[in-house]
Amino acid sequence: MALLMAFMLLWTALPAQAEENVDALGPVTSKDVIYQIITDRFYDGDTSSNVPDGFDATLYDGTGDDLKLYQGGDWAGIIEKIPYLKGMRVTAVWISAPYENRDTEIIDYQSDGSYDRWTSFHGYHVRNYFATNKHFGTLNEFKELRDALRENGIKLIIDFVTNHTSREMNPTAGNIPEDGKLYEPDRKEDGSFAFDENGEPYDYNGDGLVENLIADPQNDTNGWFHGLGDRGDDSSRFGYRYKDLGSLADFSQENGEVAEYLEEATLFWANMGINGIRHDATLHMDAAFAKGLKDAVDSSNTITQFGEFFIGRPDPKYDEYVYFPKQTGINNLDFEYYRAASTTFGDFSTTVSDFGNMMEYTQEDYDYENQTVTFLDNHDVSRFGYTQRSQKTYNAALATLLTSRGIPNIYYGTEQYIVPADGSDVAGRIFMQTDSAFDTTTTAYQLIGELSDLRQDNDALAYGTTVIRYSSDDVLVYERQFYDDVVLVAVNRQPDASFTIDGVETMLPAGEYSDYLNGMLDGSSITVSSGTGINKSSSFTLPGGAVCVWQYDNSASAPQIGNVISTMGRAGNKVYIYGDGLDGNVTVNFGDTPATVIENSATEIVTTVPENATPGYNDITVTKDGATSNSFTYNVLSGDQNQVIFHVQAETNYGENIYIVGNIPELGNWDPDNCTEALLNPNYPEWFLPVSVPAGTQIEFKFIKKDSTGAITWESGENRVITSSPDSAGSVDTELYYWRN
Repeated sequence: MALLMAFMLLWTALPAQAEENVDALGPVTSKDVIYQIITDRFYDGDTSSNVPDGFDATLYDGTGDDLKLYQGGDWAGIIEKIPYLKGMRVTAVWISAPYENRDTEIIDYQSDGSYDRWTSFHGYHVRNYFATNKHFGTLNEFKELRDALRENGIKLIIDFVTNHTSREMNPTAGNIPEDGKLYEPDRKEDGSFAFDENGEPYDYNGDGLVENLIADPQNDTNGWFHGLGDRGDDSSRFGYRYKDLGSLADFSQENGEVAEYLEEATLFWANMGINGIRHDATLHMDAAFAKGLKDAVDSSNTITQFGEFFIGRPDPKYDEYVYFPKQTGINNLDFEYYRAASTTFGDFSTTVSDFGNMMEYTQEDYDYENQTVTFLDNHDVSRFGYTQRSQKTYNAALATLLTSRGIPNIYYGTEQYIVPADGSDVAGRIFMQTDSAFDTTTTAYQLIGELSDLRQDNDALAYGTTVIRYSSDDVLVYERQFYDDVVLVAVNRQPDASFTIDGVETMLPAGEYSDYLNGMLDGSSITVSSGTGINKSSSFTLPGGAVCVWQYDNSASAPQIGNVISTMGRAGNKVYIYGDGLDGNVTVNFGDTPATVIENSATEIVTTVPENATPGYNDITVTKDGATSNSFTYNVLSGDQNQVIFHVQAETNYGENIYIVGNIPELGNWDPDNCTEALLNPNYPEWFLPVSVPAGTQIEFKFIKKDSTGAITWESGENRVITSSPDSAGSVDTELYYWRN
């Protein structure tokens, strides 16, 4: 503990880890198709890592039979299968968290006296952020994977967990203390970690240990964990954010020391030359911390960041889910899309018209709908192949995913029509090496490749709006459009029923259009005739399970903005602008402020947020040869983001909540419509909320009440004043204020 305290005193003087060379592939975008791999469950390329030193060999299976144990997949296995990935034309790979996890058995006792033995093969039980998971490989082998993917034009996304460590208590054994401890390697005098030539930690200080205990939920003298027990059936925002998820030790992310440590851990991997991070359990995270973490990463190296805001449908947390990307800059795994797809194409409990309705209302609700990561299934839900056994309907759902807005994510094995033993998420985490022949001739494998190519070639899929042209219980015709680029898609979910559509309105120019898939899914050609105001297609027939894709692609000379990554950042942050007509002598403006163009091509501009850009929401525009593009909204932060935890005691009427509004953009610039989210009140009438604010800034603010109709009551008196911490990840707890009538 003395070592820990000394370390904390020296923390602010510690230098950041060295940044790897910047990756030329850039962030993951809506042009990409992601392939999600549970590293342990893909392919065993190096059998020597199956039972690392000190690991209990009985926790390794390797046959695919006991899916609670390690199976042997590793980074070498992914490298070996790169030709398979490249043949499918996926352009990004999402792998399990690369760092060391708890590596002892996890026992769940059953009511009949038996018990299950589990392992942390999935990567969600962090033990040491700065050492690799030895089942997967060394740090140098991680870099070999990164480089091999990069050489083949494939981007790399890593899973990352900053919500919790491992299980701190066993709920199946009376909540007896279990683990949850956090370690790190030895540090050198300059604060850097001690790694050998293989990138592995070693005993630098000669104490006989290669790691040091940093935090322990069983002896949490420094307040690194909330320690409030499992969430159970507490469905409040407070319960989700402050109590344990599945008894996993929940970090106190509003603690400045914790926030700083987690930022360093994330930067350690973000600066390895990766292209994206998938944040685990964002639904359970302090949103102010998440925003600061995202800001810290982007201020070092702008990459794609999305998170697991796991909601059900319908769900009372839908509005919170929609707000999270705007609030934090971290976009969502699109669970709303997943729920609609699984009920429409999976169990048929909703109609295709319902799915079309979802596409329309999410387009309105989401701020950046083309940056959500869409999926049919993943490691936390039933495999789509378990629910839907008809390959025709399966293919129709897959084609819809690949032509819809967002960034499509393919769960490993989807291209092989994997049918697990049951509908549990665990059964879906198959060992692909034993459950699949990696067949490159399946229709699904070929379909992914064809539509990945179209997503690369036609901007309508990556950047376009969505219009429903026709819908019924079983048929959907939708159109994606970005300026003159158009993709028209017709889908029949019924495997054994044929439907004839008497033509649809379309923005396709007049002419003949063959099926882009060349009949792979029984599509046919159409003729488009000129109409008044809008054109119309000829009638067409959709056989059982058919999908037709018709497209028109027109290169632009005038500048057109399709997407921007990131959507939030501070002065100096790198920004990637995507679209068409972006080559030549271009000018980029954030509002009225010109930005420096680092490099540009017809489809991409790399720039930075101007030093004198006005904080708050700015419209990015591109001007070339006298023509100005459409605008794209970017949130310029007031500065390096840290946290202030506001506290107030206030009585409210039913339906009222407390909010904070103030003189900085992060507090709405005194506009109640742009104030914070509602404060939390687990101990009513006391309310509190961590809020992301610029570091070292004097802030004026007031509390307001807002009811369910939007009516606002301001507290009386002079503006309150607080000064935020000068530390990059610091936090300040205010006094307990009292509402002033």
